[in-house]
Amino acid sequence: MNTSTIADSTPPGGIAGLRAHWKNDLVSGFLVFLIALPLCLGIAMASGFPPMAGIITAVVGGLLVSRINGSHVTINGPAAGLIVVILAATQTLGQGDAMQGYRCTLAAIVVASVLQIALGLFKAGRLNAYFPASVVHGMLAAIGIIILAKQIHVMVGVKPEAASDDLLATIAEIPRSLLDPNPEIALIGAVGLLILIAWSLMRSRHLKMVPAPLLVVIAGMALGKYFDLDHEHIYMFHPDNPILPHHEYTIGPKFLVTIPEDFTAGFYFPDFSKVRTAEFWGAVISICLVGSLETLLSAVAVDKLDPYKRYSDLNRDLTAVGAGNLVCGMIGGLPMIAEIVRSSANITNEAKTGWSNFFHGTFLLLFVALFPHVIHEIPLASLAALLVYTGFRLASPKEFAKTMDIGWEQLTLFVITIFGVLATDLLIGVAIGILAKLVIHMLRGVHPKHLLKISYRVEERPAGTFVIHIDGSAIFSNFIALKSEVADLPVGKTVIFDLSDADFIDHTVMEFIDHFRHDYAQRGGRCEIRGLESHVPYSNHPLAARKRRSQANGPGKVRLGRQAG
Repeated sequence: MNTSTIADSTPPGGIAGLRAHWKNDLVSGFLVFLIALPLCLGIAMASGFPPMAGIITAVVGGLLVSRINGSHVTINGPAAGLIVVILAATQTLGQGDAMQGYRCTLAAIVVASVLQIALGLFKAGRLNAYFPASVVHGMLAAIGIIILAKQIHVMVGVKPEAASDDLLATIAEIPRSLLDPNPEIALIGAVGLLILIAWSLMRSRHLKMVPAPLLVVIAGMALGKYFDLDHEHIYMFHPDNPILPHHEYTIGPKFLVTIPEDFTAGFYFPDFSKVRTAEFWGAVISICLVGSLETLLSAVAVDKLDPYKRYSDLNRDLTAVGAGNLVCGMIGGLPMIAEIVRSSANITNEAKTGWSNFFHGTFLLLFVALFPHVIHEIPLASLAALLVYTGFRLASPKEFAKTMDIGWEQLTLFVITIFGVLATDLLIGVAIGILAKLVIHMLRGVHPKHLLKISYRVEERPAGTFVIHIDGSAIFSNFIALKSEVADLPVGKTVIFDLSDADFIDHTVMEFIDHFRHDYAQRGGRCEIRGLESHVPYSNHPLAARKRRSQANGPGKVRLGRQAG
């Protein structure tokens, strides 16, 4: 599909879009609802919130945020990436009182949402540019490890002896839980995990239209009925086997989702009693930063999947998500982001406009209002299997391999960030990763004055050509001004990045220039990169950091013999 064809066929927004594409959006909204239901429940419970909190968030994201955001086919709702932040806030602010922690965290969400709205209004939609890619990926991998560590125990029906806020002890107890599970609960979890793995390997497009999370829930509910989880009872498992540590196990309703029969009973209100404490403001900053960063990263990723090549208004999106989070915090919901997995499914199901997000929220609202007893039959082990699979995908060996392909320094930052997050907390871990990145740059010869300021000029030539000359060092912490100016260039022209005089270019900037080149071409323009022949890369990856040849004999000497890309 060429650029003119895309422009001519781009679905309209607003009521015109609803009239033109309501059938596509209704079908896609329903299929996304089937995916979202179990994920919303699982994310809420893993975050230390009541199950209904996740549903509230998705409903608000669909009914409210879809009407005011700046994106086109994104789905808003709770996400696994925020589990760690919310759970830590709940435990810290509650100090052993789960309900107190929940309501104080709601207050932190309210304040964080006000900050998010302010970020959007003050045009901070390019916030993600300040974070190097390897550090962001390291943060997400660490979140995946934490989710795995906590949800494996739930999946096999075992409560770890370690304190809930002692992460390393919880990880250390995983072998014990796997060796001594509650067999029937572990079977439910294992079946769910096997379904997710099998579906990820499936090639049939028609079969993949059936959401794997829905199959996990259906299989779990069937096994739950077979094992009679509705009634607490004790059962014997291979009582004559001398190898098993013990043979008597208890199962019952505590292994099922607990949800009120009346939808309105799931609403709770924030408690601002901890607003003057450092812990409260730590939670506020974490929720605002991680939620905003994930929203922006997801919105950009979804734009790349959109077949109509539409671009989100990131500032408006951030403001809309902040408004949605404000409502969620006031009535008992989790914070939301623009969620990548559900958004990808939305695009695959041929959604055309933001009305699919609206319909997904509508279906969730109707289901929990009319069929709460069905939700109560979902085993916790099935939801834990969904989260274990999600956590593994965030921290899979492929993520390590992809990072290593870019260069050893990227893998080093990736691993440093992971260990920083696991050893401390999310904010400190990310700060450690960023600090390590700056230290590596300085060891490679980047002058301290270039850490926060980039030297460049934009030359406009005849025939609609813009040449961007970059001098000195271009790194993640200084190129936001360049990124902002480049974004304002008119479409349909010729843009040339001249890097001949750049002393050093890091991976984050190389990645941005490469993405800009492809995006600008898709919008009918032409983009070139010149001067790379005068640089030596730090690895064979085409987007690896690189240094000018005349500088390669100084500090941070480059030893690789050929240019990548």
